[in-house]
Amino acid sequence: MIRYLTAGESHGQALVGIVEGVPAGVEISADYINHQLWRRQQGYGRGGRMRIESDKVEILSGVRFGKTLGAPIAFIVRNKDWANWTEKMAVEGSGKGIEKITTPRPGHADLVGAIKYGFDDMRNVIDRASARETAMRVASCTIVRKFLETFGIFIGSHVLSIGSASVKDRSVLDKLIKKFSVASCGAYKVTEEADKSPVRILDSSIEAKAVHSIKAAKKKGDTLGGIFEVIVTGVPIGLGSYVEFDRKLDGQLAQAIVSIHAVKGVEIGPAFENARLFGSEVHDEILLGKTGNFVRPTNRAGGLEGGVTNGEIVVLRGAMKPISTLAKPLRSVDLKQKKVIQSRYERSDVCAVPACSVIAEAVIAPVLANAFLEKFGSDSVAEIAKRYRKAQ
Repeated sequence: MIRYLTAGESHGQALVGIVEGVPAGVEISADYINHQLWRRQQGYGRGGRMRIESDKVEILSGVRFGKTLGAPIAFIVRNKDWANWTEKMAVEGSGKGIEKITTPRPGHADLVGAIKYGFDDMRNVIDRASARETAMRVASCTIVRKFLETFGIFIGSHVLSIGSASVKDRSVLDKLIKKFSVASCGAYKVTEEADKSPVRILDSSIEAKAVHSIKAAKKKGDTLGGIFEVIVTGVPIGLGSYVEFDRKLDGQLAQAIVSIHAVKGVEIGPAFENARLFGSEVHDEILLGKTGNFVRPTNRAGGLEGGVTNGEIVVLRGAMKPISTLAKPLRSVDLKQKKVIQSRYERSDVCAVPACSVIAEAVIAPVLANAFLEKFGSDSVAEIAKRYRKAQ
């Protein structure tokens, strides 16, 4: 099965990743991964760090002549900003003379991390808890995404709301998603369309409101969150399982989404809206198609029933809170002086919801791939393809 690990600090020398369990024969290139890294850096409301970094991956092992070897794959993404932090983030030395960060930011991992690990300098927490880590998650998961695309499973996303600017009428969106679900690249067509917007919102009138809201937040020294939607097309029936709680695919997908920095909520399909309705208004009827196949006139379950995919489009939504670093800081406590003061400011974004939707596309790929491998898996793409065709 596929698993991955990341290492590195936001202002350290580099981010490093290792992916294990990718079958042999997946076609991959640095350019393919770099495109996803580029997408992660886009979006109106990003901060100054994005003007410094232009993330490029180096594939160090596990790939030969453009194809995976079935061995662990190692990546590195170097931090250009390291040149400005060589003393503050030095691997060796005593740290003497380097300023210690002792005032935590409300909403960040600063305080709890310092208490948990016994640090007297919150820089140790800040640099690892930073969302900069997601650059390596995108790099690591993109190779898994490529594996899924080999079997016609495509992942896409778009933003539903930023602050109070929210898409209310879903009719146009749903028609678009339905249209793209049968396209050659399925859900990725939605992603390509969303990428044309600076905030990844498919409704141009709401896009304009979102941009205005971000401008207003920046002027006030504040930040904004929002809601994004991830969709997956080409998913066969039967991925996941209902027999044990930890094998339910919806639970695994939800965990992957919530593991992203600042994401505090997730739903499968319109789950929170469904909770206010009668069962007769929620559950998707099962009908027979012309060829005797099962068809659903609706997809309110978001493509999952009982923790198992049902053949419909998988729909996931994530709620990202406003970023916790504010240009006009909230009150906090200086742990050294033991007094209430204004929190510190670390260079940050005003809004990163568009980027978060791109990260969400990436992090669900290993979850889906593992469920796929559990059902059809082998050591090489060629062997998996035989098993998959036989099961169709």
